[in-house]
Amino acid sequence: MRVSKFIGVTAGVAAATLLAGCSAGGDAAEGTKHITVWLYPVIADEAVHKDFWDTTIADFEKKHDDITVDYEIFPWANRDEALQTAIAAGKGPDVVYLIPDQLAAYQKSIAPLNSLLSTERQDEILPNVKESVTIDGDILGAPILTSAQPLLCNAAAFEAAGVTEYPETWDDITEIAPKFTEKGMYVLNYPASAENTLNLTFYPLLWQAGGEVYSTDGGVGFDSKAGEEALTFLTDLAEAGALDPEALTTNVPLEQTAIAQGKVACTWNNAVTEVEPFWGEENVKVLAPLTDEKSVAYGTVGSLSVLKGSKAQDAAAEFVEFATGADVVEPYLKAAGYFSALSTTGPLYADDPLLGEVEKYVPDTTVGELATSSRALMGVLAPEIQAALLGQKSPKDALSAAADAAAPLLNK
Repeated sequence: MRVSKFIGVTAGVAAATLLAGCSAGGDAAEGTKHITVWLYPVIADEAVHKDFWDTTIADFEKKHDDITVDYEIFPWANRDEALQTAIAAGKGPDVVYLIPDQLAAYQKSIAPLNSLLSTERQDEILPNVKESVTIDGDILGAPILTSAQPLLCNAAAFEAAGVTEYPETWDDITEIAPKFTEKGMYVLNYPASAENTLNLTFYPLLWQAGGEVYSTDGGVGFDSKAGEEALTFLTDLAEAGALDPEALTTNVPLEQTAIAQGKVACTWNNAVTEVEPFWGEENVKVLAPLTDEKSVAYGTVGSLSVLKGSKAQDAAAEFVEFATGADVVEPYLKAAGYFSALSTTGPLYADDPLLGEVEKYVPDTTVGELATSSRALMGVLAPEIQAALLGQKSPKDALSAAADAAAPLLNK
Protein backbone atom coordinates (compact mmCIF):
# COMPACT_ATOMS: atom_id res chain seq x y z
CA MET A 1 0.00 0.00 0.00
CA ARG A 2 1.40 3.43 -0.92
CA VAL A 3 0.33 7.02 -0.49
CA SER A 4 1.34 9.94 -2.67
CA LYS A 5 0.41 13.53 -1.88
CA PHE A 6 0.36 16.07 -4.70
CA ILE A 7 0.09 19.17 -2.53
CA GLY A 8 0.76 22.39 -4.41
CA VAL A 9 1.66 20.85 -7.77
CA THR A 10 0.29 22.10 -11.06
CA ALA A 11 -2.34 20.14 -12.93
CA GLY A 12 0.08 19.38 -15.74
CA VAL A 13 2.79 18.01 -13.46
CA ALA A 14 0.26 16.06 -11.44
CA ALA A 15 -1.28 14.53 -14.55
CA ALA A 16 2.11 13.51 -15.91
CA THR A 17 3.02 11.88 -12.59
CA LEU A 18 -0.31 10.11 -12.40
CA LEU A 19 -0.07 8.71 -15.88
CA ALA A 20 3.36 7.35 -15.13
CA GLY A 21 2.41 5.61 -11.90
CA CYS A 22 -1.27 4.73 -11.92
CA SER A 23 -2.79 1.35 -12.61
CA ALA A 24 -6.24 0.56 -13.95
CA GLY A 25 -6.68 -2.56 -11.85
CA GLY A 26 -4.46 -5.19 -13.42
CA ASP A 27 -3.24 -8.33 -11.66
CA ALA A 28 -0.44 -7.64 -9.14
CA ALA A 29 0.35 -11.37 -9.05
CA GLU A 30 -1.25 -14.51 -10.34
CA GLY A 31 -4.65 -14.86 -8.70
CA THR A 32 -4.42 -11.45 -7.05
CA LYS A 33 -6.34 -8.39 -8.13
CA HIS A 34 -4.87 -4.93 -7.66
CA ILE A 35 -6.92 -1.74 -7.45
CA THR A 36 -6.03 1.93 -7.10
CA VAL A 37 -8.13 4.48 -5.23
CA TRP A 38 -8.03 8.27 -5.62
CA LEU A 39 -9.05 10.33 -2.61
CA TYR A 40 -9.11 13.96 -1.44
CA PRO A 41 -8.50 15.55 1.98
CA VAL A 42 -11.97 15.31 3.51
CA ILE A 43 -10.47 15.23 7.02
CA ALA A 44 -8.54 18.45 7.59
CA ASP A 45 -5.87 16.78 9.72
CA GLU A 46 -3.69 15.00 7.14
CA ALA A 47 -2.30 12.51 9.65
CA VAL A 48 -5.78 11.49 10.82
CA HIS A 49 -7.01 11.23 7.23
CA LYS A 50 -4.07 9.05 6.21
CA ASP A 51 -4.39 6.88 9.32
CA PHE A 52 -8.05 6.19 8.58
CA TRP A 53 -7.34 4.98 5.06
CA ASP A 54 -4.26 3.01 6.11
CA THR A 55 -6.33 1.20 8.72
CA THR A 56 -9.36 0.71 6.47
CA ILE A 57 -7.31 -0.73 3.62
CA ALA A 58 -5.32 -2.99 5.94
CA ASP A 59 -8.58 -4.36 7.40
CA PHE A 60 -10.01 -4.84 3.92
CA GLU A 61 -6.93 -6.71 2.68
CA LYS A 62 -7.05 -9.03 5.71
CA LYS A 63 -10.56 -10.05 4.72
CA HIS A 64 -9.78 -10.17 0.99
CA ASP A 65 -6.38 -11.79 0.58
CA ASP A 66 -6.85 -11.89 -3.19
CA ILE A 67 -7.11 -8.08 -3.49
CA THR A 68 -4.43 -5.43 -2.90
CA VAL A 69 -5.19 -1.72 -2.69
CA ASP A 70 -3.05 1.34 -3.36
CA TYR A 71 -4.39 4.81 -2.72
CA GLU A 72 -3.44 8.35 -3.60
CA ILE A 73 -4.50 11.56 -1.84
CA PHE A 74 -4.72 14.62 -4.07
CA PRO A 75 -5.49 18.28 -3.39
CA TRP A 76 -8.93 19.60 -4.27
CA ALA A 77 -7.45 22.14 -6.66
CA ASN A 78 -7.29 21.02 -10.31
CA ARG A 79 -8.67 17.60 -9.46
CA ASP A 80 -10.89 17.47 -12.53
CA GLU A 81 -8.06 18.28 -14.93
CA ALA A 82 -5.93 15.47 -13.50
CA LEU A 83 -8.79 12.96 -13.52
CA GLN A 84 -9.93 13.86 -17.03
CA THR A 85 -6.38 13.49 -18.36
CA ALA A 86 -5.90 10.12 -16.69
CA ILE A 87 -9.24 8.74 -17.90
CA ALA A 88 -8.60 9.93 -21.46
CA ALA A 89 -5.26 8.13 -21.43
CA GLY A 90 -6.76 4.92 -20.05
CA LYS A 91 -4.81 5.37 -16.81
CA GLY A 92 -7.60 6.34 -14.46
CA PRO A 93 -8.04 4.78 -11.03
CA ASP A 94 -10.36 1.90 -10.26
CA VAL A 95 -12.13 3.88 -7.53
CA VAL A 96 -12.42 7.65 -7.10
CA TYR A 97 -14.13 9.98 -4.62
CA LEU A 98 -16.69 12.17 -6.40
CA ILE A 99 -19.35 14.71 -5.46
CA PRO A 100 -22.75 14.90 -7.21
CA ASP A 101 -22.01 17.30 -10.04
CA GLN A 102 -18.93 15.22 -10.87
CA LEU A 103 -21.12 12.12 -11.14
CA ALA A 104 -22.97 13.89 -13.94
CA ALA A 105 -19.75 15.09 -15.57
CA TYR A 106 -18.14 11.62 -15.55
CA GLN A 107 -21.31 9.60 -16.09
CA LYS A 108 -19.99 7.97 -19.28
CA SER A 109 -16.85 6.84 -17.47
CA ILE A 110 -18.52 5.43 -14.33
CA ALA A 111 -19.59 1.82 -13.94
CA PRO A 112 -23.17 1.68 -12.54
CA LEU A 113 -23.26 0.00 -9.15
CA ASN A 114 -26.77 -1.43 -9.52
CA SER A 115 -25.43 -4.96 -9.94
CA LEU A 116 -22.08 -4.42 -8.21
CA LEU A 117 -23.31 -3.12 -4.86
CA SER A 118 -25.28 -5.51 -2.65
CA THR A 119 -29.04 -5.03 -2.46
CA GLU A 120 -28.63 -4.78 1.32
CA ARG A 121 -26.35 -1.77 0.94
CA GLN A 122 -28.57 -0.17 -1.66
CA ASP A 123 -31.54 -0.50 0.70
CA GLU A 124 -29.56 1.11 3.53
CA ILE A 125 -28.92 4.36 1.66
CA LEU A 126 -31.18 7.22 2.74
CA PRO A 127 -33.75 7.90 0.00
CA ASN A 128 -32.68 11.52 -0.58
CA VAL A 129 -29.03 10.49 -0.66
CA LYS A 130 -29.68 7.61 -3.05
CA GLU A 131 -31.45 10.03 -5.38
CA SER A 132 -28.39 12.28 -5.33
CA VAL A 133 -26.11 9.55 -6.70
CA THR A 134 -28.55 8.13 -9.25
CA ILE A 135 -28.74 9.32 -12.85
CA ASP A 136 -30.98 7.73 -15.48
CA GLY A 137 -31.64 4.87 -13.08
CA ASP A 138 -27.94 4.11 -12.57
CA ILE A 139 -26.37 4.29 -9.11
CA LEU A 140 -23.07 6.01 -9.89
CA GLY A 141 -21.54 6.18 -6.44
CA ALA A 142 -21.65 4.51 -3.04
CA PRO A 143 -22.23 7.36 -0.57
CA ILE A 144 -19.62 7.71 2.15
CA LEU A 145 -20.77 11.00 3.70
CA THR A 146 -23.42 13.66 3.60
CA SER A 147 -23.99 17.09 5.13
CA ALA A 148 -26.90 19.36 6.01
CA GLN A 149 -27.33 23.14 5.98
CA PRO A 150 -30.44 23.88 8.08
CA LEU A 151 -31.27 27.32 9.44
CA LEU A 152 -28.97 28.59 12.20
CA CYS A 153 -30.05 31.54 14.33
CA ASN A 154 -28.20 33.63 16.92
CA ALA A 155 -30.17 33.75 20.18
CA ALA A 156 -28.19 36.76 21.40
CA ALA A 157 -29.15 38.74 18.30
CA PHE A 158 -32.80 37.83 18.79
CA GLU A 159 -32.66 38.97 22.40
CA ALA A 160 -31.00 42.25 21.40
CA ALA A 161 -33.72 42.86 18.80
CA GLY A 162 -36.51 41.94 21.19
CA VAL A 163 -37.70 39.07 19.00
CA THR A 164 -38.96 36.10 21.00
CA GLU A 165 -39.95 33.59 18.30
CA TYR A 166 -37.68 32.01 15.72
CA PRO A 167 -38.69 32.03 12.03
CA GLU A 168 -40.16 29.04 10.24
CA THR A 169 -41.31 30.63 6.99
CA TRP A 170 -40.31 33.37 4.56
CA ASP A 171 -43.19 35.45 5.88
CA ASP A 172 -41.75 35.15 9.38
CA ILE A 173 -38.41 36.49 8.12
CA THR A 174 -40.10 39.43 6.41
CA GLU A 175 -42.12 40.19 9.53
CA ILE A 176 -39.19 40.23 11.98
CA ALA A 177 -36.64 41.90 9.67
CA PRO A 178 -37.48 45.53 10.68
CA LYS A 179 -36.80 44.77 14.33
CA PHE A 180 -33.25 43.80 13.48
CA THR A 181 -32.60 46.71 11.14
CA GLU A 182 -33.79 49.09 13.86
CA LYS A 183 -30.98 47.75 16.05
CA GLY A 184 -28.34 47.96 13.29
CA MET A 185 -28.47 44.23 12.58
CA TYR A 186 -29.41 42.05 9.60
CA VAL A 187 -32.08 39.36 9.54
CA LEU A 188 -30.18 37.04 7.17
CA ASN A 189 -26.69 36.40 5.91
CA TYR A 190 -26.58 36.34 2.11
CA PRO A 191 -23.13 36.31 0.45
CA ALA A 192 -23.83 37.30 -3.15
CA SER A 193 -20.40 37.62 -4.75
CA ALA A 194 -20.08 35.28 -7.70
CA GLU A 195 -17.45 32.99 -6.17
CA ASN A 196 -19.98 31.66 -3.64
CA THR A 197 -21.76 28.48 -4.65
CA LEU A 198 -25.48 28.91 -5.27
CA ASN A 199 -26.00 25.58 -3.51
CA LEU A 200 -25.54 27.46 -0.25
CA THR A 201 -27.24 30.72 -1.20
CA PHE A 202 -29.99 30.96 -3.82
CA TYR A 203 -30.86 27.37 -4.65
CA PRO A 204 -32.33 26.48 -1.22
CA LEU A 205 -34.78 29.37 -1.63
CA LEU A 206 -35.62 28.25 -5.16
CA TRP A 207 -36.36 24.73 -3.90
CA GLN A 208 -38.36 26.06 -0.95
CA ALA A 209 -40.53 27.99 -3.43
CA GLY A 210 -41.20 24.74 -5.29
CA GLY A 211 -38.83 25.57 -8.15
CA GLU A 212 -35.96 23.70 -9.78
CA VAL A 213 -32.67 24.71 -11.33
CA TYR A 214 -33.43 22.73 -14.50
CA SER A 215 -36.77 22.12 -16.17
CA THR A 216 -38.01 18.62 -16.95
CA ASP A 217 -37.19 19.09 -20.65
CA GLY A 218 -33.55 19.93 -19.94
CA GLY A 219 -33.88 23.70 -20.08
CA VAL A 220 -33.47 26.15 -17.23
CA GLY A 221 -36.00 25.98 -14.43
CA PHE A 222 -34.95 28.98 -12.38
CA ASP A 223 -36.51 31.47 -14.82
CA SER A 224 -39.96 30.75 -13.43
CA LYS A 225 -42.58 31.98 -11.01
CA ALA A 226 -40.80 30.16 -8.18
CA GLY A 227 -37.45 31.66 -9.18
CA GLU A 228 -38.90 35.16 -9.32
CA GLU A 229 -40.56 34.68 -5.93
CA ALA A 230 -37.28 33.52 -4.38
CA LEU A 231 -35.26 36.39 -5.81
CA THR A 232 -37.94 38.95 -4.95
CA PHE A 233 -37.89 37.70 -1.35
CA LEU A 234 -34.18 38.54 -1.28
CA THR A 235 -34.34 41.84 -3.16
CA ASP A 236 -37.11 43.11 -0.89
CA LEU A 237 -34.92 42.36 2.13
CA ALA A 238 -31.90 44.00 0.49
CA GLU A 239 -33.89 47.13 -0.36
CA ALA A 240 -35.10 47.34 3.25
CA GLY A 241 -31.53 47.14 4.57
CA ALA A 242 -32.14 43.72 6.12
CA LEU A 243 -29.15 42.12 4.33
CA ASP A 244 -25.55 43.14 4.99
CA PRO A 245 -24.60 45.28 1.95
CA GLU A 246 -20.93 44.33 2.23
CA ALA A 247 -21.80 40.63 1.88
CA LEU A 248 -23.66 41.43 -1.35
CA THR A 249 -20.50 42.64 -3.06
CA THR A 250 -17.38 41.20 -1.45
CA ASN A 251 -16.05 38.09 0.23
CA VAL A 252 -14.12 38.75 3.41
CA PRO A 253 -12.77 36.34 6.04
CA LEU A 254 -15.56 35.12 8.32
CA GLU A 255 -14.01 36.79 11.35
CA GLN A 256 -14.47 40.16 9.65
CA THR A 257 -18.14 39.68 8.76
CA ALA A 258 -21.37 40.79 10.41
CA ILE A 259 -21.84 37.16 11.48
CA ALA A 260 -18.69 37.29 13.59
CA GLN A 261 -19.79 40.65 15.00
CA GLY A 262 -23.08 39.14 16.19
CA LYS A 263 -25.06 41.37 13.85
CA VAL A 264 -26.78 38.61 11.82
CA ALA A 265 -29.92 36.90 13.05
CA CYS A 266 -29.95 33.76 10.89
CA THR A 267 -27.96 31.95 8.19
CA TRP A 268 -28.17 28.75 6.17
CA ASN A 269 -24.87 29.47 4.39
CA ASN A 270 -22.67 28.53 7.34
CA ALA A 271 -21.99 25.42 9.38
CA VAL A 272 -22.42 25.30 13.16
CA THR A 273 -18.66 24.83 13.53
CA GLU A 274 -18.18 28.16 11.76
CA VAL A 275 -20.59 30.27 13.80
CA GLU A 276 -20.17 28.68 17.22
CA PRO A 277 -16.78 30.34 17.99
CA PHE A 278 -18.36 33.77 17.44
CA TRP A 279 -21.88 33.28 18.79
CA GLY A 280 -21.10 30.85 21.60
CA GLU A 281 -22.56 27.37 21.84
CA GLU A 282 -25.44 28.52 24.03
CA ASN A 283 -26.57 31.04 21.39
CA VAL A 284 -26.55 28.77 18.33
CA LYS A 285 -30.09 27.62 17.57
CA VAL A 286 -30.37 24.86 14.95
CA LEU A 287 -33.74 25.09 13.23
CA ALA A 288 -35.59 23.49 10.34
CA PRO A 289 -34.90 24.92 6.88
CA LEU A 290 -37.16 27.83 6.01
CA THR A 291 -40.49 27.10 4.34
CA ASP A 292 -42.33 28.76 1.48
CA GLU A 293 -44.05 25.86 -0.26
CA LYS A 294 -41.80 23.31 1.44
CA SER A 295 -38.92 23.05 3.88
CA VAL A 296 -35.72 21.88 2.24
CA ALA A 297 -31.99 22.53 2.62
CA TYR A 298 -28.84 21.79 0.70
CA GLY A 299 -26.57 18.94 1.73
CA THR A 300 -23.62 17.58 -0.19
CA VAL A 301 -22.90 13.88 -0.73
CA GLY A 302 -19.46 12.37 -1.15
CA SER A 303 -19.30 8.94 -2.77
CA LEU A 304 -16.88 6.33 -4.04
CA SER A 305 -17.33 5.46 -7.71
CA VAL A 306 -15.96 2.59 -9.78
CA LEU A 307 -14.71 3.58 -13.22
CA LYS A 308 -15.52 1.62 -16.35
CA GLY A 309 -11.82 1.56 -17.23
CA SER A 310 -11.09 -0.63 -14.23
CA LYS A 311 -9.87 -4.11 -15.09
CA ALA A 312 -11.08 -5.34 -11.70
CA GLN A 313 -14.55 -3.86 -11.30
CA ASP A 314 -15.77 -6.62 -8.99
CA ALA A 315 -12.81 -6.15 -6.66
CA ALA A 316 -13.21 -2.37 -6.80
CA ALA A 317 -16.89 -2.70 -5.91
CA GLU A 318 -16.04 -4.98 -2.98
CA PHE A 319 -13.69 -2.34 -1.65
CA VAL A 320 -16.29 0.42 -2.16
CA GLU A 321 -18.91 -1.56 -0.25
CA PHE A 322 -16.49 -2.27 2.59
CA ALA A 323 -15.16 1.30 2.85
CA THR A 324 -18.61 2.89 2.94
CA GLY A 325 -20.08 0.53 5.54
CA ALA A 326 -21.58 2.06 8.66
CA ASP A 327 -19.10 0.53 11.12
CA VAL A 328 -16.07 1.32 9.01
CA VAL A 329 -16.91 4.89 8.15
CA GLU A 330 -17.99 6.17 11.58
CA PRO A 331 -14.54 7.44 12.70
CA TYR A 332 -14.07 9.06 9.27
CA LEU A 333 -17.34 10.95 9.59
CA LYS A 334 -16.70 12.10 13.14
CA ALA A 335 -13.20 13.29 12.33
CA ALA A 336 -14.49 15.26 9.35
CA GLY A 337 -17.71 16.53 10.94
CA TYR A 338 -19.99 14.92 8.35
CA PHE A 339 -23.01 12.65 8.66
CA SER A 340 -23.89 9.12 7.63
CA ALA A 341 -25.66 8.45 4.34
CA LEU A 342 -27.13 5.21 5.68
CA SER A 343 -30.40 4.63 7.49
CA THR A 344 -28.84 1.83 9.55
CA THR A 345 -26.36 4.13 11.30
CA GLY A 346 -27.37 5.35 14.73
CA PRO A 347 -26.93 9.01 15.67
CA LEU A 348 -23.24 9.87 15.47
CA TYR A 349 -23.49 13.09 17.43
CA ALA A 350 -25.97 12.30 20.19
CA ASP A 351 -23.55 13.81 22.71
CA ASP A 352 -22.98 16.97 20.67
CA PRO A 353 -25.67 19.62 21.28
CA LEU A 354 -25.08 21.32 17.92
CA LEU A 355 -24.05 18.64 15.41
CA GLY A 356 -26.60 16.34 17.01
CA GLU A 357 -29.34 18.80 16.07
CA VAL A 358 -28.01 19.32 12.53
CA GLU A 359 -27.89 15.55 12.05
CA LYS A 360 -31.68 15.40 12.43
CA TYR A 361 -32.12 17.37 9.20
CA VAL A 362 -30.02 15.14 6.93
CA PRO A 363 -33.18 13.46 5.48
CA ASP A 364 -34.51 16.93 4.55
CA THR A 365 -31.60 17.84 2.29
CA THR A 366 -31.01 17.68 -1.44
CA VAL A 367 -28.07 18.20 -3.76
CA GLY A 368 -30.45 19.43 -6.43
CA GLU A 369 -30.51 18.24 -10.01
CA LEU A 370 -27.49 16.49 -11.46
CA ALA A 371 -26.22 17.91 -14.74
CA THR A 372 -22.88 18.36 -16.44
CA SER A 373 -23.58 22.08 -16.85
CA SER A 374 -24.19 22.69 -13.12
CA ARG A 375 -21.04 24.68 -12.41
CA ALA A 376 -21.16 26.64 -15.66
CA LEU A 377 -24.80 27.49 -14.99
CA MET A 378 -23.89 29.00 -11.65
CA GLY A 379 -21.31 31.13 -13.44
CA VAL A 380 -23.97 32.92 -15.47
CA LEU A 381 -26.73 32.97 -12.84
CA ALA A 382 -24.77 34.27 -9.83
CA PRO A 383 -23.84 37.66 -11.36
CA GLU A 384 -27.45 38.27 -12.39
CA ILE A 385 -28.70 37.50 -8.88
CA GLN A 386 -26.12 39.91 -7.52
CA ALA A 387 -27.23 42.59 -9.99
CA ALA A 388 -30.81 42.22 -8.79
CA LEU A 389 -29.75 42.45 -5.16
CA LEU A 390 -27.83 45.65 -5.91
CA GLY A 391 -30.93 47.16 -7.51
CA GLN A 392 -29.45 47.16 -11.01
CA LYS A 393 -32.09 44.82 -12.48
CA SER A 394 -35.53 43.57 -11.55
CA PRO A 395 -35.70 39.91 -10.41
CA LYS A 396 -37.61 39.02 -13.57
CA ASP A 397 -35.09 40.70 -15.89
CA ALA A 398 -32.12 39.23 -14.03
CA LEU A 399 -33.43 35.66 -14.27
CA SER A 400 -34.38 36.14 -17.92
CA ALA A 401 -30.89 37.39 -18.75
CA ALA A 402 -29.34 34.45 -16.92
CA ALA A 403 -31.60 32.02 -18.81
CA ASP A 404 -30.49 33.49 -22.14
CA ALA A 405 -26.82 33.21 -21.15
CA ALA A 406 -27.31 29.66 -19.90
CA ALA A 407 -28.98 28.34 -23.06
CA PRO A 408 -25.70 27.47 -24.89
CA LEU A 409 -24.46 25.59 -21.81
CA LEU A 410 -27.30 23.12 -21.57
CA ASN A 411 -27.15 19.53 -22.71
CA LYS A 412 -30.70 18.88 -23.79
